[in-house]
Amino acid sequence: MVDTEILEKAYRLMCMAAEMADTYERNRNICKYVHSTSRGHEAIQLATAFHLRPGDFVSPYYRDESLLLGLGFTPYELMLQLLAKAEDPFSGGREYYSHPSYRGPDKPTIIHQSSATGMQVIPTTGVAQGIQYLEKIGAGNGPSVVVCSLGDASVTEGEVSEAFQVAVLKKLPIIYLVQDNQWGISVSAAEARAMDAYTYAGGFPGMHRVQVDGTHFEESYTLLREVIDHVRRYREPWLVHARVPLLGHHTSGVRKEFYRDAQDWEAHLAQDPRPKLKTRLQERGVTEIALVEDEVKATVAKMFADAVAAPDPAPETVTDHVFAPTPVTEETGDRTPQGGERVMMVDAALHALEEIMEDHPEALLYGQDVGRRLGGVFREAATLAEKFGDHRVFNTAIQEAYIIGSTVGMSALGLKPVVEVQFADYIYPGFNQLVTEISKACYLSRGKFPQQTVIRVPIGAYGGGGPYHSGSIETTLLSIKGIKVAYPSNAADMKGLMKAAWLDPNPVVVLEHKGLYWSKVPGTDAARQVEPAKDYILPLGKAAIALEAAKEKTAKGDSCCVITYGMGVYWAKTAAASLDGRVEVVDLRSLFPLDEALVMERVKKHGKCLVLTEEQATNSFAEALASRISRACFAWLDAPVDVLGALDLPAVPLNMGLETAMLPGPEKVVRRLSTLLEG
Repeated sequence: MVDTEILEKAYRLMCMAAEMADTYERNRNICKYVHSTSRGHEAIQLATAFHLRPGDFVSPYYRDESLLLGLGFTPYELMLQLLAKAEDPFSGGREYYSHPSYRGPDKPTIIHQSSATGMQVIPTTGVAQGIQYLEKIGAGNGPSVVVCSLGDASVTEGEVSEAFQVAVLKKLPIIYLVQDNQWGISVSAAEARAMDAYTYAGGFPGMHRVQVDGTHFEESYTLLREVIDHVRRYREPWLVHARVPLLGHHTSGVRKEFYRDAQDWEAHLAQDPRPKLKTRLQERGVTEIALVEDEVKATVAKMFADAVAAPDPAPETVTDHVFAPTPVTEETGDRTPQGGERVMMVDAALHALEEIMEDHPEALLYGQDVGRRLGGVFREAATLAEKFGDHRVFNTAIQEAYIIGSTVGMSALGLKPVVEVQFADYIYPGFNQLVTEISKACYLSRGKFPQQTVIRVPIGAYGGGGPYHSGSIETTLLSIKGIKVAYPSNAADMKGLMKAAWLDPNPVVVLEHKGLYWSKVPGTDAARQVEPAKDYILPLGKAAIALEAAKEKTAKGDSCCVITYGMGVYWAKTAAASLDGRVEVVDLRSLFPLDEALVMERVKKHGKCLVLTEEQATNSFAEALASRISRACFAWLDAPVDVLGALDLPAVPLNMGLETAMLPGPEKVVRRLSTLLEG
């Protein structure tokens, strides 16, 4: 039997949620930003919240304001987010209502997440996986529980399946709280879902599952206590499927009268959890219900007035928290130790990770085929699992979304995962997590949740790799704001940039050209370099002059510079060998941040510039960079800035003759540079 005091607390908060919803509806001209309320879902949300502790994690979805009230957030705090005010404790006016992120000693942690239509399930499952790892190494903080809340309509998202697979495979301490109101905006359950979440969960052996009347507070409270206690004790996943009504609009903009008929509305209204709980209180002899209702109305009115009067964010703060400050700002350590051996680029990356993992137990490595049996399809992780154990270096399924998105949860725990997408062409299923979750988290949480993530991506074409193993993706990556992109072209840079990427508290994608891993492509032997010492770190955003032009040629104005990266460095250097000292080659090394200062300095010095890329040139990063160079260096240019890239084909063809015809190469670079120099 649930204590009457708890029932009274729940009823008070239900009244609060209802009065908040009514207040927002009465003040639509003030509550102008889109929002949803929890009306109809209050009982299951409060029942869940009341059992969570500081040290737990919860990921609410956009209809979970009652869950937030149950955790101890005040209506005033929630209203600050509703009205996008500067003092909004979650995002400072950057996020929608009921899109929280919180880190503090008094409540469960709420990682930043997107609009929570299924995408939040992967990051939150990543939290549970991170907790499991910390417990394994003896660094856990008690038997923490993770709750991921979502609507039943969002369970049809493919990413939810990826998360469920991992949860049952790894036996993670997570509860998926599915609130089913039979609607997905205007789409009914009958027309969109072959089964509900409870039935669906039956297809994942090891997922405990249960259904509950989510309008009945006592039943929900008792059940959630049992489920949460089980997860604390046995560390196994659960799905709780709660049936609830939708007693409001989908959102303030998509209103119920647009798509719901009177019969549906009346059926839902009959299941309102608040009158049900009021009746239970009356049966227990509670007599001051009307006083509570009046007090709540006065409290909500006062808090709403205060929130309306609160200041808006200052416009000058709009660029704050795009990135967290990185500790790596200068090149440090010994790049070329005396007596050092030349190593291949693939080994430089391997040794960098080995040194990181030796010193940092928070470092993990996972992805397809990186584990003990193979150590990566390029042997780029060979021996690491043997040395550090299968709990730190492990394989995943074919789940690019999970590989990338789970790092959000890991990072929130202070872990620093390095993950691998096997080929650049395979990254696209993971782009949703990279764009929606990872890139935005630091900015929208006002710096509370920077994403400490390194994503390794073998990239590029050589030797007949074919359409799905040869693509270039840098332009697509660089369209995402909030991530950094490194692209080393030799072993020394690879090791230094990998160290910097791992130390950076922000997400970094490291693009690693497959053709440079072993220097098998003619003209790329210089990618093998003396391996830097363990202490060597190369900051992101620092370009280098890979080849200098002859001073006398430059003095006469008879020189040009090639701005490039990756394989382009070697195409340019090979081409330069036949152009009599007239060509300088600048290796960008990082694509974002970009060393614009060095680029512009060298272009101004030479007056002629070719931007060289392996990507298809049209609408590429290279073309955008050429435009920036043209604007910044216009007065110094002797010729238009030129761009050379691959032909505009949808894929790299398998036949090596066709591959060569598509790509830029030394011969094409020579012809283009000759035209530029003689122009």
